[in-house]
Amino acid sequence: MAKSLHLLIGTKKGAFILDGDPARESWSLRGPFCEAWPINHLIADPASGAIYGAGGNEWFGPAVWKSEDLGATWSHSSEGLAYAEGETPIKAAWSLAPDRDGLYAGVEPAGLFRSEDAGRSWRQVAGLRAHPSRPEWQPGGGGLILHHVLPHPEDPRQIWVAISTGGVFHSADGGETWEPRNKGTRNDFSPEDQRYPEYGQCVHSLVMAPGRAPGRTERLYQQNHCGMYRSDDGGRSWDSIEAGLPSTFGFPAVAHPRDPETLYLVPLNGDAQGRFMPEGRTAVWRSRDGGASWQDLRAGLPQENAFLGVLRQALATDPLEPAGIYFGTTSGALFASADEGETWTCIAQHLPAISSVETLLVEG
Repeated sequence: MAKSLHLLIGTKKGAFILDGDPARESWSLRGPFCEAWPINHLIADPASGAIYGAGGNEWFGPAVWKSEDLGATWSHSSEGLAYAEGETPIKAAWSLAPDRDGLYAGVEPAGLFRSEDAGRSWRQVAGLRAHPSRPEWQPGGGGLILHHVLPHPEDPRQIWVAISTGGVFHSADGGETWEPRNKGTRNDFSPEDQRYPEYGQCVHSLVMAPGRAPGRTERLYQQNHCGMYRSDDGGRSWDSIEAGLPSTFGFPAVAHPRDPETLYLVPLNGDAQGRFMPEGRTAVWRSRDGGASWQDLRAGLPQENAFLGVLRQALATDPLEPAGIYFGTTSGALFASADEGETWTCIAQHLPAISSVETLLVEG
């Protein structure tokens, strides 16, 4: 059966879609969509094929956009995306994640919402903001954002979220109660005797590995403001895997679609040195052994005067064999690899600053 591959691109000035085929040899660009709103995260629900975009800012307010025809037409809704009167208003929706029965949205200021009618209306998962630590959550450089939501693939009552700067939190009861899961992750910007707090870490990216690694429960990877980490117990404890990387700092990470030992990330040169590619040389770094060792992948990527930045949602894989890897930059370029990172091609340029990249494979 024929297939089509689509890259879903959220940018600071609307959503774009790159249409391709499974050979990943030619691409055509459509957009901008969503009336050129800032779109922070553009995803597809694999069950329905619907495309959703989390967007907004302090001028537009928050909303989730939706297309059921691969981007030909769009609607959007903010119904229910609000806190109680007297609380700081929601500025924008920042992240999306479908599960078997609905759709989650993370917002700024940090909070979690859920829709069970395909994005038409939303209700707050109030237990998260009821956590005793919430008054101590502080904005990171980009704001106080809930930027990753990871529903468990088999148990719908389990959810992980990442907050900058609040840390990683987990719920085992569908969001009614939450516990911090940050043991072992550093706060380098805190006093020395407070470097490993229970919560308050500046998480940049949170990734669930596919399936289960042999002899382990849920494996998670985390790019933090202060290091790169792996957890083999669903976030109850974290181990540093930053040895061999050019920097402890970066934003995006993504797991291989089938191999829990394979991970990709884009280190940047540091939080106070410009937040661009180290030495102005572009590279995606890959581990094939769960972070024990790393390899820099550069073939086809700019290696001179490439002061590129890549944001936390702007690195993605596709489910094909071999897996495709994609990343977008704040300067509006999109790079693709059809061979798991061995070689790269620039497949789009001059887009607005890219906030997110995701993939959608359509059968038929």
